[in-house]
Amino acid sequence: MIRATEVRGQYRWAEAPADTVVLDFDDRHRRRMAMTGTRGLEFLLDLESAVALRGGDALVLEDGRLVEVVAAPESLVEIRGADPQHLVRIAWHLGNRHLPTQIVGKGLRIRRDHVIEAMVKGLGARIIEIEAPFDPEGGAYATAQDHDHGHTGHDHAHDHHHDHAHAHGDHHHHHDEHCDHEHHHGDTHAHDHK
Repeated sequence: MIRATEVRGQYRWAEAPADTVVLDFDDRHRRRMAMTGTRGLEFLLDLESAVALRGGDALVLEDGRLVEVVAAPESLVEIRGADPQHLVRIAWHLGNRHLPTQIVGKGLRIRRDHVIEAMVKGLGARIIEIEAPFDPEGGAYATAQDHDHGHTGHDHAHDHHHDHAHAHGDHHHHHDEHCDHEHHHGDTHAHDHK
């Protein structure tokens, strides 16, 4: 079976693709996986490390042909706030839960989750149920190189096994220790320089 061994970043290619693969968010974060294009081309995705593919990327086959990546529509909710400051507050709560979130126009998109939807409504947001491709932000560990998707040498698959709880007001949530970011405990010290 022919292999796809590299990725060309979003729309950084001009030639006509030999085929197209339509993948949901989970299937767009793989290192190795057998795939079949919409026109029947069978190939093996075989990358050095797991890469978060985006709609518009192209997989490069060993013979030089390209396979276009299309983000499949998924069940999402679009979250709208009263104003930008309200939306930033909601985004903070979503980020605090390490929830994949897409920023669009005047809103935020997340996958359907009745618990999170109830929390967001409790914060005064409006929820709109939609079907759309899900392309969340890469997170703090993502770099500008990720959009090039060449062999950058880092693996974006995260194993989260050790967990510890934080109490925030009257609710709890869990963090995993391997998250590639720091957890600050205690007071924050903001300074206003005028």
